[in-house]
Amino acid sequence: MAKVMVGMSGGVDSSVAAKLLQDEGYEVTGVTLKLFDGEDVDQSTRTCCSLSDVEDARSVAYKLGFDHLVFNFKTDFRKNVMEHFIDSYLKGETPNPCIECNKHIKFDKMLRRAEELGYDYIATGHYAVRQFDEKTGKYLLIRPADRSKDQTYVLYGLTQYQLSKTLFPLGEYDKTTVRKIAEEAGLVNSRKPDSQDICFVPDGDYAKFIIENTGKTMPEGDFLNTSGEKIGTHKGVINYTIGQRKGLGIALGKPAYVTDKDAINNTVTIGDETDLYKDEITVCNVNWISLDSLTEPIEVTVKTRYSQNEQEATVCPTKNGEVLVKFHKPQRAPAKGQAAVFYQDNIVLGGGTIK
Repeated sequence: MAKVMVGMSGGVDSSVAAKLLQDEGYEVTGVTLKLFDGEDVDQSTRTCCSLSDVEDARSVAYKLGFDHLVFNFKTDFRKNVMEHFIDSYLKGETPNPCIECNKHIKFDKMLRRAEELGYDYIATGHYAVRQFDEKTGKYLLIRPADRSKDQTYVLYGLTQYQLSKTLFPLGEYDKTTVRKIAEEAGLVNSRKPDSQDICFVPDGDYAKFIIENTGKTMPEGDFLNTSGEKIGTHKGVINYTIGQRKGLGIALGKPAYVTDKDAINNTVTIGDETDLYKDEITVCNVNWISLDSLTEPIEVTVKTRYSQNEQEATVCPTKNGEVLVKFHKPQRAPAKGQAAVFYQDNIVLGGGTIK
């Protein structure tokens, strides 16, 4: 009987993932990762890592009759996820910490701990499909049956080895069915709301979080127009996001949008909505899943934000493993630091970071 360690956040998805594996005959152990101190978080804001989440996961394990462990990965999480998030924002980028958490914590640190303890696989409640391709000898990452819950965007960084050791039990299920399974099993969290994406900044005030964690004050700087002329004073680069319109504190007599941020020169560029649209982007730190490498241009669909619909594009290899993404139609506000993930049909080819 294969042994599997299931990452359990205390939510319904990972709980049902554990139940499905148990029903298939796997020897299941549930594991909750302690990633940061979330006890002082406003409980009206959905997050994870609180004591109540640990207790929910433990309750499910007890109900289903398997062991439950808690691993303290706070140091690794702060180093690889929170500090990366802070550094990226200070550079004027827009990071996605879920991708870094998957890359460094769930599918690296947890996997290595599982192997040390003699487990054959790890599993999570992500909505994704993992499939072995006999023709290429590669594991494929494929979009799930429930497209509305597709989480492949935040999983593009997985390696072939990590995929070979990972199970995604929810890939063929939709959310309604998952909740029904939880209710029929009498699980305490069957109606628990979905958690918030950025678990360690549940109120969404990134600037406040960064100031509190760095002790830095964010100096005012120049608002520039698209010609580079000063048109006002901003309150610190980290207080603005690409595409932002509201709360700029500047009146130009017409709709104005943040079109660029320059952390080195401490400037924020303001322009028209048309200035947000880009014909192409450069993507670095590319991880290919279904390809060994890119040697010639290929036609793909691409997502540059988690919630975005896929857009048609041509991806061309350039220097140092980077790629140039040429959109078939200009795309609105692709932000530096976000991920660009490439698809062909339902298969994730790979992805990287917008430069």
